[in-house]
Amino acid sequence: MCDTLCAPGRRGMVFAKNSDRPPGEVQIAWPFGRRSSVGCTLRTQYLSIVDTGAHATLLSCPTWLWGAEHGVNEHGVAIGNERVSTTHDAAAAKPALIGMDLVRLGLERARTAAEAVEVMADLLQTCGQGGIADAAHREAYDSSFLVADPTEAFVLETAGADFALARYPAGVAISNRITLPDFDRFRDAGEDTAFADVRLAASRRFLASADSGGLTPAATAAHLRDHGTGPWGAPGGGGPVHQPPLRVGPDSSGVTVCMHVRELSVTAASMIAELPADLADGAPLRAYVALGSPCAGIYVPAFPRTAAGPPPFVPFEISGEDMWHAADALRQLVEADPEALPVIRETLTPVEDELWAEADDVLEDPARWAEVGGSWGGRALHALRSCIPSVT
Repeated sequence: MCDTLCAPGRRGMVFAKNSDRPPGEVQIAWPFGRRSSVGCTLRTQYLSIVDTGAHATLLSCPTWLWGAEHGVNEHGVAIGNERVSTTHDAAAAKPALIGMDLVRLGLERARTAAEAVEVMADLLQTCGQGGIADAAHREAYDSSFLVADPTEAFVLETAGADFALARYPAGVAISNRITLPDFDRFRDAGEDTAFADVRLAASRRFLASADSGGLTPAATAAHLRDHGTGPWGAPGGGGPVHQPPLRVGPDSSGVTVCMHVRELSVTAASMIAELPADLADGAPLRAYVALGSPCAGIYVPAFPRTAAGPPPFVPFEISGEDMWHAADALRQLVEADPEALPVIRETLTPVEDELWAEADDVLEDPARWAEVGGSWGGRALHALRSCIPSVT
């Protein structure tokens, strides 16, 4: 289960995703450089295919997978995927490409969102889709994708090698269900989509509520922390803490954007990316990465590599398991005792606010990124760790 959205913002397109995975599955963010390997053999999760080289990327990857749940590349293309139930028997399909492979390959091979969906559609036709994508439950599934760049977005829905595509010049959100009318014939009519409908409705309400200036990363972070009662916890915004739900109701209440379906599915990682309209002129691309649950974590700023911009700065701690395990320990504490969350946020929120303010200060001064941002990962990790004994 996941939730992905994008909409125009003040600096360009704002893209965001919560990646929901089985509890205990580690997911971290890796910056990958360009790869000059055209014509070589590339090993994906289950297939070996011909390599075409790769653009630089920042990818959020479950550590057991070659592919990524979401990410952004040096040309300002961002992609996130969603598990969907279709009439295609994914469990019976032979191992091929899985959704996370397609996310990574689309980002490695495309310079625009339109080019990315063409790349992904061609790979579906030539390689197919199949293979275990959830190791904890030994499950295979099909995927839908939200593909964005600074000026437009596409929704790509798949069932095996079949697919449908729609372009969105403004905001759009997807969740764990088929949404394109042209693809409804591939929807699994026996699958109850209420668990996705409640989250998709929340994301659509959020997009509709964006002010006239467009979407902001801070407002988006607040939405990604939604526990069913609306956005909260915007960096720099103050306000009350909303505790996670205790249980899932028969109407799927308790299945929320910030996911806490205990022993089944929890938010393992989250990313927000600003895709500036003037990226080709050297404008910086900024991302905010939270390992673990957004409600009990910190969105750490990063400046990924861009094709025309200055040298990047990505805090190395977001690529290490220590930060993920610290955030996941807090997620477990909060699920055991939701009243612990306000205590945790008393420590985490001031640190997050400081990091975001500092990132704003140096946004247009790349020479200071490493100097100012060099402490961001360490400060975030220290804050996360310091909360663990305070609530035990």
